[in-house]
Amino acid sequence: MTPGIQIIRYPYEEPEQIHLELKIANDYVSGICDFYANGNCCLEWAEMLEKFPQYSQDMCLWEIGSERSEDTWAYYFRFRAFTTDSLGHCALQFRFNNNANLPQRKIFEFCIEAEAAAINRLGSLLRRFGQLEHHYLNWTLHEGFLSENIPDT
Repeated sequence: MTPGIQIIRYPYEEPEQIHLELKIANDYVSGICDFYANGNCCLEWAEMLEKFPQYSQDMCLWEIGSERSEDTWAYYFRFRAFTTDSLGHCALQFRFNNNANLPQRKIFEFCIEAEAAAINRLGSLLRRFGQLEHHYLNWTLHEGFLSENIPDT
């Protein structure tokens, strides 16, 4: 597997709410999640990532939903960028739980290790994607692009 992130934006109640499908992979694990979020979430992610890290123990976090059953959320999604050491090595962490009962429960959690410049590039792509003019974002450790069309899978 090639480490990277693919995001598909499906038309919904934009610009207030957006419907996203994320396909995320590192060298060993992949996960797909589907959720609805505030229409400016991609811009919030861009703000976090464009200048990350700003110091040696920097960490940025974005969450939606809850895994606590008493909170009655349909899902939980966490997206975190953090430094892994004092030399500035970085990683992106993803956790998703669809909060379904077994056997329909889907949970994944893993990281993509990435250089700060690659994370900054993801932030720049997310800023453009957050303008809601593109429906597809593809980011890898070495490149990335946006498209108005959703590719055939």
